[in-house]
Amino acid sequence: MNHSLLTELDTILDLLTDYVEAGYRRQRPTAIAAARYDGAAPVALSAGDRAAELRELEQQVRCCTLCPLHQGRTHGVPGIGVLDPLVMVIGEGPGAEEDHKGEPFVGSAGRYLDKWLAAVELSRSSNVYITNIVKCRPPNNRDPLPSESQACAPYLARQIELVRPRAILSVGRVAAQLLLQKEDGIGKLRGRSWKYRDIPLVATYHPSAVLRNDQWRRPVWEDLKRLRELLDSSS
Repeated sequence: MNHSLLTELDTILDLLTDYVEAGYRRQRPTAIAAARYDGAAPVALSAGDRAAELRELEQQVRCCTLCPLHQGRTHGVPGIGVLDPLVMVIGEGPGAEEDHKGEPFVGSAGRYLDKWLAAVELSRSSNVYITNIVKCRPPNNRDPLPSESQACAPYLARQIELVRPRAILSVGRVAAQLLLQKEDGIGKLRGRSWKYRDIPLVATYHPSAVLRNDQWRRPVWEDLKRLRELLDSSS
């Protein structure tokens, strides 16, 4: 079998994984890696100052009108968790329950995520911060449009600066592609060593996808163990 045919088959399998996970909605990743909140250089802040600035940022998210997603939201969903966490979890965007409550990952996928975290001694109440690429729910839970992701990119960039996670766990194809500026499917992005702004990053499947397809439970467990090993090696 020649190389071009192998490449084509590999691409088809990659696309099929995306389709099974969330329907075929692939798009070019929006630039997010270089986005900043206000264009200023990082400033050394105390934990108290960072907490105050994070609260202010969260309020700005709740009132944000930078893209059309705000028109259909019940609540903006900035994030939840602790400062200086071991891990920052970054997903795609809020769903219906998240939009209703104003908190990320509170539906069935969120409860499943909590079980993942607990399996590697992590918890949103003690050593994790959780957020999403976009802070308002896309209609019908579709992928965020590039313009929507770009509008929220400075919020996410500033969150990462203020929260200061030791590592990042990106869940789902959309989050991984945007953070890593890659077009590969999650099947290719997971299982590898990545960094976002010098922060170790582990990419894995989205909890909602694994709830629908339990064949991905073992790969997720492998990714979680990789994450735990990264944390233990840096402690």
